Amino acid sequence: MILKQRIETFVKVGLFINRHFAEPDPSEVQLHQGLNKVTELAYIHNGWFSLNFVNHAIASFGRMLNRADLEAFATKEVKEPKTVAVICAGNIPMVGFHDIMCVLLSGNKAMIKLSSDDDVLLPFFLKLITFYEPEFENYILFAADKMTAFDAVIATGSNNTSRYFEHYFGKYPNIIRKNRTSVAILSGHETETDLKNLGADIFTYYGLGCRNVSKVLVPENYNFNAFFEAIVDYGFVIDNKKYGNNYDYHRAIYLLEQHKFLDNNFLMVKQSADLHSPVGVLHFDYYKNEEDVKNYLLANEPQIQCVVGKGRIPFGYSQEPVITDFADNVDTREFLVSL
Repeated sequence: MILKQRIETFVKVGLFINRHFAEPDPSEVQLHQGLNKVTELAYIHNGWFSLNFVNHAIASFGRMLNRADLEAFATKEVKEPKTVAVICAGNIPMVGFHDIMCVLLSGNKAMIKLSSDDDVLLPFFLKLITFYEPEFENYILFAADKMTAFDAVIATGSNNTSRYFEHYFGKYPNIIRKNRTSVAILSGHETETDLKNLGADIFTYYGLGCRNVSKVLVPENYNFNAFFEAIVDYGFVIDNKKYGNNYDYHRAIYLLEQHKFLDNNFLMVKQSADLHSPVGVLHFDYYKNEEDVKNYLLANEPQIQCVVGKGRIPFGYSQEPVITDFADNVDTREFLVSL
């Protein structure tokens, strides 16, 4: 299969997604019905995968899979296909899709180990890929249990699982990812729109993604009142049982241990040196000047995926990645074509 065929297939997938949310093609009615069904099943199977956020993830890939970006992205390929084991995470919907896409566009074969938390959505889109290009059936493999007969590994997990990945897969060419999160820098001069958009960076996928903001740096004596007023429309997150349970649990702990925190009944804002915050909590710390910000970001660089703020990633765009936004800032495409 030539590179042009592979690109064309992903263009078709992108167009299908865009039609799904705009004007479904009557000739593809069964495919659209199938997608509606799997989005419902995804939530039944995993209570974090609410319909609005599943659709957000799918629509994001629809925008990403446009011809211009795909042709600029996929310019190299391997001479001989290798088998790449892709161990998917399941923290947010379809989080493994980008890795699989990179493997297939590079001309390699993907041996996919699905997360038990996200084993409904990805199979639909992989089947859609083979629907548009049957030759891909020879390039997509699923690993049920033990993974064998592969040449390289892309594994996404936590700091704990990364140790196991390094033990088992360290002898292979690999990309092994650990925990990351994102930070926002506030000046105190943000508009209401800026702060509302920051809400999307915090609450999309209930804050479970590495691109979600879990920590904000604010100037000394910062007042959070305008922030709380701006994010009121995100109060729906508390209606999710899993989010609500996390929020209630941590609120009870903070009250029992007499921690100081601000609260608007669906988000607690707590001063903490920790970069990562629990679900339902946003950490913050003060800074005196730009040098403080620079030093903080430098010291925590290995754990930070995105930095949101003026002159950085715009507010509201941390969960709107483009095709060249790689997890852990490691170029998956270059890794794959160099095998």
